[in-house]
Amino acid sequence: MRKQYFYFLAAVQFLTRIKVPLTAHYKPEYLERSSTYFPLVGVMVAAIGLLPYLLLSKYLSVDIAILGYMLTTIWITGAFHEDGWADTCDAFGGGWTKEKILSIMKDSRLGTYGTIGLIGILAAKFLLLKELPGFNPPEITSGMNPWLNYSGFLLLMLAAHSSSRLMAVLVIQQFSYVREEEPGKSKPLSKSKLVPYELLLCGALAILPYLLLSPWYLLSLLPMFVAAREMGRYFKKWIGGYTGDCLGAVQQVTELIFYLTALIIWRYII
Repeated sequence: MRKQYFYFLAAVQFLTRIKVPLTAHYKPEYLERSSTYFPLVGVMVAAIGLLPYLLLSKYLSVDIAILGYMLTTIWITGAFHEDGWADTCDAFGGGWTKEKILSIMKDSRLGTYGTIGLIGILAAKFLLLKELPGFNPPEITSGMNPWLNYSGFLLLMLAAHSSSRLMAVLVIQQFSYVREEEPGKSKPLSKSKLVPYELLLCGALAILPYLLLSPWYLLSLLPMFVAAREMGRYFKKWIGGYTGDCLGAVQQVTELIFYLTALIIWRYII
């Protein structure tokens, strides 16, 4: 259990800007096994982002609340996943060989494809979040319980962040890391695949928020899985596997797919 705790702290340190206890001494093996807890870290990120959402939606507007939620999640992760998405757009948009794609991906500068991709995915997220159910009562009063008012929206956000990080873990399990000869932040994750019980725990943590939602929302996992698998195949075709930036792109795209699927389920099925 002590090692599992350190694996979890390694996941927090890897995916967020949250400070971990100084007693948590870093070891490479901790990061190698940390992907088990990526969905749980996703739940933490969403929960922190929802605090300003609850405050701003009560006193200002839903639009500002959604913006506050998005900016908070970006800040708490250090734009880790968004940076990966932008670099992936630049690399695969401007490169036509493996060497060129990997070279562009390493470039810290943001290009046209990355700029357009980043604006596009953030705008799409904002619009989809705006369409999802914000709160249940017709009016908000100071005496209302935030959980009762916003439970549906809160749980959807938790599920989006947990399950999208599960998809990145599945790409790690199915494909190979490309930059074996070079140092990389995500390289330790590729050294050893998760064993069955770790993968099962990872999946259980990812679907935890779904347990309080309608079972219909589990359908969102199917298009997310298909998208993650096809993105992995696309990366393998062009560069032979994935990089850390590719994992960020998978997380961003599957998070967006979750919002779209959840919106369809909410409007037409439930």
